[in-house]
Order: sequence, then structure tokens, then C-alpha cells
Amino acid sequence: MRLHRNLCFAVIDGLTLIFNEGNYADKVIQQLLKRDKRWGSRDRGFVAETTYEIVRWKRLYAEIAEVKEPFDRDNLWRIFAVWATLKGIKLPDWKYFEHTPTRRIKGRFDELSQIRKYREAVPDWMDELGEKELGEELWTKELAALNEQADVILRVNTLQTTKEKLYATLFDQNLDTEPIKGYPSALKLKERANVFQTEEFKNGHFEVQDASSQLVAEFLQVEPGMRVVDACAGAGGKALHLATLMENKGQVLALDIYGNKLNELKRRAKRNGAFNIETRTIESTKVIKKLYDKADRVLIDAPCSGLGVLRRNPDAKWKLEPEFLEKIKKTQQEILQQYSRMVKPGGKMVYATCSILPSENREQVDIFLTSEMGKEFTFARENIVYAHKSGFDGFYMALLEKKN
Repeated sequence: MRLHRNLCFAVIDGLTLIFNEGNYADKVIQQLLKRDKRWGSRDRGFVAETTYEIVRWKRLYAEIAEVKEPFDRDNLWRIFAVWATLKGIKLPDWKYFEHTPTRRIKGRFDELSQIRKYREAVPDWMDELGEKELGEELWTKELAALNEQADVILRVNTLQTTKEKLYATLFDQNLDTEPIKGYPSALKLKERANVFQTEEFKNGHFEVQDASSQLVAEFLQVEPGMRVVDACAGAGGKALHLATLMENKGQVLALDIYGNKLNELKRRAKRNGAFNIETRTIESTKVIKKLYDKADRVLIDAPCSGLGVLRRNPDAKWKLEPEFLEKIKKTQQEILQQYSRMVKPGGKMVYATCSILPSENREQVDIFLTSEMGKEFTFARENIVYAHKSGFDGFYMALLEKKN
């Protein structure tokens, strides 16, 4: 592979914004890809994938390059040289790469690869916490899986098409997909591609949604005609899935504290032809209180550490703080206590997170079940999804039933 100066500069500019200014990697990359209209898909792929890779392995590369944060541009070029060397890419004779110790880089890589926190590039506290909660063997396997590049998974919108039809129309456009056993609505892209430009996406025939995330709506056991509340709906990936499972019959009430996310859901619902979704912004507790004992089903897709989705959000490793984790666990319990009151007697509730930590998952459910409010519920079942076993995101979901 030959390195092109303008593409490398784009990567360095992106890393500056992500590492030094705390910007989100996905937003930075979106902006970078608009920088030069002459770039082809290969150029854009290089910028996106290289930036993500260096973000993912920041700790390892910085250790090998012997640089510390905040990184100046020279530091970032040294990190870039480490990435290129380990990829076997010949460095051009640019001033940024003068005196790059190629052999020393490879030696340091072999040395540091013996230590998990460097090999998998995670902060000390995260490595210690993961081992404490999951045990050494499970954490080691899971962490390695969470550093692999995520596949692009589509969820077929059965309100508009079928899996077979979508497979065929995408195949005609040289977008080769395959079904995934055990995931009824999923198609996996065999090669990464920008599917958002297709007519099928614009016409709402599919959404991009990880296979593990697709399990959550199904776990809630909804039926057409029900009144279902998605209590932390965000931009609505799961609300849209619920609407399809309910065949547009009944009502999906999508709630969130962020009105702008619900506006995005409205746009997506229109494109999907999902007409049974109603959005409500939680501006006060009144919104929840009005729904006490009214819902057949309640989905609590709780805010969490996001440790199960590091493959698609590698910068979360560097943004997450131990204090945030303690704070979010309190929020999770508060949400469980308050939102569970919307479930009517005989109804069901799913508590879900995209975390792999028991302290955010089963432990939260157990705390809830022993509380005054939780005594009205019984534990039905749970699904713990690990990335190293499934090949997809790490997820947790628990089904609880309210006594009649």
C-alpha cells in the first residue's frame, strides 16, 4: 500500500480532534469524509478505517511510540508511523517519518503484547474492573472480541419488504449479504459498503442495527394490538423494530428525555412506514405517571457504560470514567423503580443494556426485585450475549413479569 499525503493529513487532523478535543470519533469521521469530493470509496475507506484503528489501539501505539497525552502533531505522526510499520506499510521519505525505529517498533510490540492492558489497549481501571466482574478468562476473551471490527448488519423492515426480496435487490447492486441463523430479520454484509446511499435504505426497506440489538425487541414478546412503551427510545432503533413485530397494529409509545432524538425517530418512522409510533418527550414525571399501570409491555433500554459496543465505539474506552459508571448505576436503578410502574398487572417488562458488566445487568435486576416496587414482579428469564461467543455486540436483557 502506498500512503497518500492528503489522506494521511486527514487522519492526523481527525485524531487531533478525537484525542485532544474530546470529539466523538463517528462525528469527526463523518466530517473528514466530506473534505474532498474527489476521494473515491477506497480513499474514504482508508481515512475512516485508519482513524478508527488508531483510536482503538491508542494505548498500545502511544506506548510503543513513547509519547504521552496531550499529543502534539509530531506525537501523532509518531503514532501513525507505529500503525503503518505494524501493518507492513513502507514509510515514504516524508520529514514526519525521519528516524522511525522500525525494528524497535516491532520488538516493543512483541514485548507489550504479553500484557493484556497494552495488548488490548484499555485503561488500567477498565482492565481491573473487567477482570473483577467477569473473571480473568472470560474478560480476556471478551476484550479481544470487542477489539475486532464490527460487521455491518441490516435489519429487514418487514412492513415494506421481505428478507428474500431485500437480499435479491441488494445482490443486483453488487451488495452481497447473508442471513444469520437465529436472527430472523438480519442480513449481514459480506463486505463493508455505504448502504445509506441505496434506494432500498431511502425507501425504508431496512435499518442498520447490530444483530445483538435486534434480539431485544423480540425478547419483549409483543403482539399486534398491544400498548407498548419504549421508555428510553433514543433515536428509535428498537421502537421501529417493535412496530414491525406488531405489524403496525396497536401503539408504540416512544419516550425519551431528549426531544431531538425523538425527532430523528419521527423521520425514521416516516421512512419505515411505521405509523403506530407516538413520541413523547419526558419533560417531567407527569409523562410517566399518566402511564402508570397502562402498558402491556415496557422496554427499558437503559443508559449504560456501553462496554458491550466498543467494537463500533472504540473511543468510548478513552472517554469513560469510573465515576461515570457509579453514577449511571444509580440512574439505572432509579429508571427501573420509576418506569416499571407503567406495566399493567399481567404485563411484561424487559430491562436491557449494551454492557457486559454484571453490576449493570443481573445485579441491577436483583436489587430491583428485592425492593418494594420489585416485589410486584417475577423474574422470567435473561439473555447474556457475549461478543466472543456471538460474534456481535455484547448485550444483556432480562424479562420480568408483573403479577396479576
